[in-house]
Amino acid sequence: MDNKEELIKELIRSGILRSKKVIDAMLKVPRELFVPEELRKYAYLDTPLPIGYGQTISAPHMVALMTEALDPDRGDRILEVGTGSGYQAAILAEIVGPEGHVYTVEIIKELVEFARTNLMRAGYLDRVTIIHGDGSLGYEEAAPYDKIIVTAAAPRIPQPLIDQLKPGGRLVIPVGDFHIQYLTIVSKEVDGRVRYETSIPCIFVPLVGKYGVRASSGLT
Repeated sequence: MDNKEELIKELIRSGILRSKKVIDAMLKVPRELFVPEELRKYAYLDTPLPIGYGQTISAPHMVALMTEALDPDRGDRILEVGTGSGYQAAILAEIVGPEGHVYTVEIIKELVEFARTNLMRAGYLDRVTIIHGDGSLGYEEAAPYDKIIVTAAAPRIPQPLIDQLKPGGRLVIPVGDFHIQYLTIVSKEVDGRVRYETSIPCIFVPLVGKYGVRASSGLT
């Protein structure tokens, strides 16, 4: 399948895409601008694609699942951990509109620059701030957030992310090890209590950082 409209129709038929705001965003954002040029012909296959440095852009169905689970709204302030190529940030930026903002943290310096170029070409850089840093720490400078999304698997949910979530907010994160991971939805009640809901099994690259997997990050 190499056609955007057909891909979206299939995701709707399968029940993965449900809400108009997410459907509209996935129709509008050009995924081909967020993959390496030599892979653009595969942009609308429902599969992850390599973007270099051992990282991938998630398959469209996983982007749809995570965005639906996050349930972003117009005007939201959102934190994304794991910018990658910038595609998920663009989807979120389209939904939150000019009234909202997306802060996205990437630990690999080269991908920070790749994502910045992609988001600029796609026209979303005015509502996305890209930070080079350890995303497992969140981004305290712009906290608190209405929603937080993590696009790498953590062995456990980083406490700083829960702390930086607004009461009434939602966090979506893959949790697990190299063998099995589950998409987990964290809801912070208005009274500060935290609820956890485990969703589907999934496979993500590991979250690198203080509250993730220890590795050489290239941070200076």
